[in-house]
Amino acid sequence: MAQFFKYFFAALLALVVFCVLAVFLLVGIASSIASKEQVVLNDHSVLFVDLGRPIAEQGEENPLAPLTGDDEVEQPGVFDIVRMINFAKSDDQVDGLYLKCGSNANGFGTNEEIRNALKDFRSSGKFVIAFGEVLTQQAYHVANVADKVYAHPKGGVDWKGFGLQYVFFKKALDRLEIEPQIFYAGKFKSATEPFREEEMTAANELQSKVLLEDLYSHFLSQAASARKLDTARLRSLADSNLLRSTQDAVHAGLLDGAKYEDEVKEEIRRKTSDKTIDQINFVSLAKYSQAVNYKAGKGTERIAIIYAQGNIVDGNGDDNEIGGDRFRRYIRKARLDEKIKAIVVRINSGGGSAMASENMWREISLARKDKPVVVSYGDVAASGGYYMACNADSIFALPNTITGSIGVFAIIPNMQGFFRDKIGVTFDGVETSPHANAPSVSEPLTETERRFFQADVDSIYQTFLSRVAEGRNMKVADVDSVGQGRVWTGNRAITIGLVDRIGGMSDAMAAAAKLAKLKEYRIREYPEKVNLLERLTGSQKHTVESRLIRRELGEELTKIFEEWKQIKSSIGKVQARMPFNIIFK
Repeated sequence: MAQFFKYFFAALLALVVFCVLAVFLLVGIASSIASKEQVVLNDHSVLFVDLGRPIAEQGEENPLAPLTGDDEVEQPGVFDIVRMINFAKSDDQVDGLYLKCGSNANGFGTNEEIRNALKDFRSSGKFVIAFGEVLTQQAYHVANVADKVYAHPKGGVDWKGFGLQYVFFKKALDRLEIEPQIFYAGKFKSATEPFREEEMTAANELQSKVLLEDLYSHFLSQAASARKLDTARLRSLADSNLLRSTQDAVHAGLLDGAKYEDEVKEEIRRKTSDKTIDQINFVSLAKYSQAVNYKAGKGTERIAIIYAQGNIVDGNGDDNEIGGDRFRRYIRKARLDEKIKAIVVRINSGGGSAMASENMWREISLARKDKPVVVSYGDVAASGGYYMACNADSIFALPNTITGSIGVFAIIPNMQGFFRDKIGVTFDGVETSPHANAPSVSEPLTETERRFFQADVDSIYQTFLSRVAEGRNMKVADVDSVGQGRVWTGNRAITIGLVDRIGGMSDAMAAAAKLAKLKEYRIREYPEKVNLLERLTGSQKHTVESRLIRRELGEELTKIFEEWKQIKSSIGKVQARMPFNIIFK
């Protein structure tokens, strides 16, 4: 009995200590969130934008920021940043903007949105100064609209052209005696190539070359226009690998000078009339979002924005996924809300579950009967990401959005040899019908079962084609000719009928307001912000895990890891997903 009470009171004490610590933690978190309202903007402020920080489509709150090493609780989304930069354009307390652009953690579409916002900001006469130690090409794409672009004297500009790389696993699977039983529709549907080929097929090589050249041509043309240079000369510099130092880039006209960061800040100090560089009032976008009301709207009528970012999955999905059931509820909620007069869906997704994509397509089609539905494509809106919204009233894409990929596939691995020969595991069982246990990773599919799966894939592809044909007012044969799993840039998507207009979120919002005949409106955003407890028990767990993985593996390996997880979770399910694991150098 004495031992019982000993352990009982020890456990009780531990529980009490834990509860006390939890209370202090929650109080600290609540205080950090409440402190958002205490940010005050001073005169002669300079907005600080760091491209090295990943930017999500929708703003995120991280209440555990102090515990995870972040210095800011709230991180604005892409459209938040665009609106803030636009607001700062006429904000008398903001003198200019400092762009830190050594690295760039964001995709083509996100960079294009921010670049356009900065270009518009400059039209106010306020300064934009960009600096990076070594500017990547993606960072330079945003930076070249600045008044002045500087690099570290021992740094430079990474000017080597664009490269695209796929990772292939076929030899590894052969050695492991794993047979990837693959079914697909579309000769360009290269999502399964890493498992069935050792190198790119001719079709995939063709589409990849065209895609890459389109992206690169846009990059060069924008740089040439911003810096008043010749496109052919810029291409030649990359082909010859001539920009080996900051001075090389200065002489070529890509940079305005070689400066240390303190020298750049000294230039900013002179523009703001501060006494020392330490007194410059740099304001991050996270802080600026707390200091000004850049989201202010008018009237009682609303436009809903539904942010759809990540892999498309069945069910509710996680915070970084597009859960088909969850997003259907958002669309339905916006449709049934009488105050909401139009819906804008922002998509940044390479696709995923064909069933979830079909269900969201259905919900958007229903919503369109009641009110205007406008779609804005971000970095990627391909395969299922295209499927879900192809029936909207209007589709906007950025010039370098990656879209299309109209095609489907399924993978069912046969791991019988791996289990039996590599680890000594065998399987046996009984069934009431010949196909009751199919599909199973422990044995190969029969010829009949293979025909069934291919028929399912072909049927879903035909449905996909018909959905696009209906939404885009095209013939099924014409959709098939630009489908077959092929990916396109936003610029090309317009010429082949898959997109209506080139533009970003602001353009999509303006179109939605025009269709709904709204002169004044407020914005309602989905997913809606959750309470503190839900953040701590749900999304925060994923945030911490993701950051730990990214820190250990790095950006490229993290992308491979995430893609592998997606393929693993989709075994046996028909997928509408863009080509697997594209890594742009």
